[in-house]
Amino acid sequence: MGPVPLVEPDAEGMRPEARRALQERRLRRLLARLLDADGVQAARLRDAGVHAPEDVGLDDLPALPFVTKQDLWDHYPFGFRVDERIVCVHGSSGTGGRPTLVPYSAGDVDIWAGVMARALNGAGATSRSLIHNAYGYGLFTGGLGVHHGGMRLGATVLPLSGGMTERQVRLVADLRPDVLCCTPSYAIHLGEALRDAGVEHGFRVGLFGAEPWTGGMRRQIEELLGIRALDVYGLSEVIGPGVACESLDSGGMLNVAEDHFYVEAVDERGRPVADGTPGELVFTTLTKTGMPLLRYRTGDVASLAPPLPGSPRTLRRMGKLLGRRDDMLVVRGVNVFPTEVEAVVLSDVRVGPHYLVVDDRRRPGRPELHVVVESDRDVAADLVTALRARLGLTCRVVVVPRGTVPRAETGKARRLVRWDSGEPPVAGLT
Repeated sequence: MGPVPLVEPDAEGMRPEARRALQERRLRRLLARLLDADGVQAARLRDAGVHAPEDVGLDDLPALPFVTKQDLWDHYPFGFRVDERIVCVHGSSGTGGRPTLVPYSAGDVDIWAGVMARALNGAGATSRSLIHNAYGYGLFTGGLGVHHGGMRLGATVLPLSGGMTERQVRLVADLRPDVLCCTPSYAIHLGEALRDAGVEHGFRVGLFGAEPWTGGMRRQIEELLGIRALDVYGLSEVIGPGVACESLDSGGMLNVAEDHFYVEAVDERGRPVADGTPGELVFTTLTKTGMPLLRYRTGDVASLAPPLPGSPRTLRRMGKLLGRRDDMLVVRGVNVFPTEVEAVVLSDVRVGPHYLVVDDRRRPGRPELHVVVESDRDVAADLVTALRARLGLTCRVVVVPRGTVPRAETGKARRLVRWDSGEPPVAGLT
């Protein structure tokens, strides 16, 4: 695959040393906004000895305090807002139903449209594309993020949102869109529905995000739909989808829009980790004005890497998510991310793409890990062996008939369930 043209050559293809100078100028403007607002982040900066923007450069960031999701909950709903000129609000339900709300200024929406247009263009979308957008619309940023970016690119956006799969199949058949945007789990669900209905589609490429997914699921999607499957990353606290995105020429990693979002990776104690080492992603929103955040700990775990040599995109890159820090399981002293289980399960062609990891904590002294898979073959023993080799842990594999594991028609797929008591979370598990 040759280089893909850039939407914003001056930003995406900037010399790294020039970009670093730009980031430093934007960091100081951010600090000025935060200090002038005299809110929570200003107080923390002053406690850290920062009284003027000129006191801090990029090299000083690791010494500055983090912002966490708990901080946003503690100051709900808009305790971190800086700009009063808000044009929309997005957010997520959060853990345990505690909402996280993010106010956007008109400038923030403009940035969002721009970075998402870059993402779509890097995937091969053009002004002539018809984008089938099956991300949910509403507070969740996925649907409107793709919508803004597609319109900025000059493409036509089909705003299907999530669910209503029969209607989606009909419109795929009638309109022949060439770009598919949705969660990876829904891409499989839609692909199965298209196959079962005997519908030929016109998709060339898909941008899939909002949940961690592995190379194994990429292969499943590409074989099912016959397209190129690419990863897109974002979160509402930073901007939404478009924070980073894989392009056709990015070597399997995601280009970070680092002229707007300065990225770090840190260990559990908050110390920087080297490129290539998995760490928790930390973002500083250099240009946002509605709710700018300095060193926001995302909870997402991935590794960082320099730009791909010779690429017209000179942006730093991030690997696919390993998972969330709070989704990491500790089973009998072994650390396990659900994506590691997925990598093993989906590498077996006898297993369907739908599975469930069950963290069984009914007996606290003897935690167990169950992996529920769909197959019409006896694959349990082989998967137990493969999982032990990958994880260093013996799991119980439960094989159930196809159609047993719940499908995700809307929102994010539920890949991990913690079972503390009561009935089993899926039929066939005892």
